[in-house]
Amino acid sequence: MPKQTTRKKTSHVVQVKPLETLSVLSLEGERIRGEETLSDDQLKELMRRMVFTRTWDQRAIGLAKQGRLGFYAPVSGQEATMIGSQFALEKEDFILPGYRDIPQIYWHGYPMYQAFLWSRGHQHGGEIPEDVHCLIPQIIIGAQYVQTPGVAMGLKRRGKKNVAITYTGDGGSSQGDFYEALNFAGIFNLPAIFIVQNNGYAISTPVAKQTAADSIAQKGVAAGVRSLQVDGMDVLAVYEAVAEARQRAVEGKGPTLIEALNYRLGAHSMSGDDPKRYREENESTEWAEKEPLVRFRDYVVTKGIWTEEEENQVIEEAKQEVSAAIKKAETYSKMTIPGLIDSMYETTPPQLEAQKAWFKGDS
Repeated sequence: MPKQTTRKKTSHVVQVKPLETLSVLSLEGERIRGEETLSDDQLKELMRRMVFTRTWDQRAIGLAKQGRLGFYAPVSGQEATMIGSQFALEKEDFILPGYRDIPQIYWHGYPMYQAFLWSRGHQHGGEIPEDVHCLIPQIIIGAQYVQTPGVAMGLKRRGKKNVAITYTGDGGSSQGDFYEALNFAGIFNLPAIFIVQNNGYAISTPVAKQTAADSIAQKGVAAGVRSLQVDGMDVLAVYEAVAEARQRAVEGKGPTLIEALNYRLGAHSMSGDDPKRYREENESTEWAEKEPLVRFRDYVVTKGIWTEEEENQVIEEAKQEVSAAIKKAETYSKMTIPGLIDSMYETTPPQLEAQKAWFKGDS
């Protein structure tokens, strides 16, 4: 027998320089980095959208409890990342959302009533208007990530000065699709932006049990993807990070991975999740200091461009739109199998025509 040898154990842990977390606003709502690049009207619009989205979320939670929606994932606490990132896009940019990312595609042009139909599992929720550049929210964890390089490749080959942007949570960063997407985008230098909304938990699994890395952002380094970490509760930090990433992408400087540090204020979804079962009692108190609406409200109020009266008007506007949207969604007839087949094909194959006839009782 050959002589046995003992190999000396060595550590293969690669040390990556810790990333600085980008913040623009202090906890007191004061600008602590750079000069303001947005007009007063743009700042007001950011605030309006955040207040509208928070109100919409609260109403949608109520609708889900009433059984008027299907699957719904609350967004309160993550408005700064969602609204700030979409605000940095152009209309022709393409959004590939996860199931929590309804606000981004809504502000990109996707109708609210269709979002409610999507939640209810209705096919019309997936019939995206032709002038809205997005896919329907992806239920499969991380699948939107691996689709994004394909869309970005298409934009690049067609000579478009646009980007494909996608979102997932910290749990999505543990999927194989996450790494495949970064690798493909890096090697082909694609105009793609990958955002991880790290809200601390993949449903109930803390991020520390998903990865031994110091940050999710640093995972882009191995793929040659520019990577950064931002304060996801700071709408201006997110806006500036995405605006810069977009500019780099359209200039041919490649993709960016952004880890946004968030904290969802409520449950993972309305499907029976109880965050009290896995969170520490003092967690919400610690994160309350960074609450995105309070922090940005302090900023715009101090600048003299936002009032309580304006905020109340936005809240009422959101309530009315949610009410109108759910009523419209509820006017749609229940789906049928023949209708589903028709929606999938421009010219229906003969065997499916036969199936349609069978379901209609015509055979």
